[in-house]
Amino acid sequence: MNYHDRDVYGIYNNPQFASPSLAQGPGPYLMGAETLIGNNVVNNSGETLGDIKEIMLEVETGHVGYAVLSFSTYFGFGEKLFAVPWKMLTLNHEQKCFVMDISLERLKTAPGFDKGHWPNMKDVEWENELHDYYGSRRD
Repeated sequence: MNYHDRDVYGIYNNPQFASPSLAQGPGPYLMGAETLIGNNVVNNSGETLGDIKEIMLEVETGHVGYAVLSFSTYFGFGEKLFAVPWKMLTLNHEQKCFVMDISLERLKTAPGFDKGHWPNMKDVEWENELHDYYGSRRD
């Protein structure tokens, strides 16, 4: 399911939410967090990497810190979760999904966790390791 399918309030049919400039990328300029949960994430090769299970907000700043991706392991048995820096995801408005520049094999070896063992996302060492793995910068 994609964000357009979950748009119960008509947000994405309203021109005021469209990107003010095509240079800023495809898709809506502002999006409701609830409509992002469940969106598919693919890589540049079109391989499915998983779907967004949660969006982690930095409450003090209001910035989106991470998307938590889920992907089934062991032929659909079990689930591995990955915290991915939000800036690593790009919205593809035409396909109504997010794209991440990473191979499926690289994601499989990324630092992950299961739903019963979430990491301490305030731990600076954890943050540094995560951003180093994905090649992103902490703001």
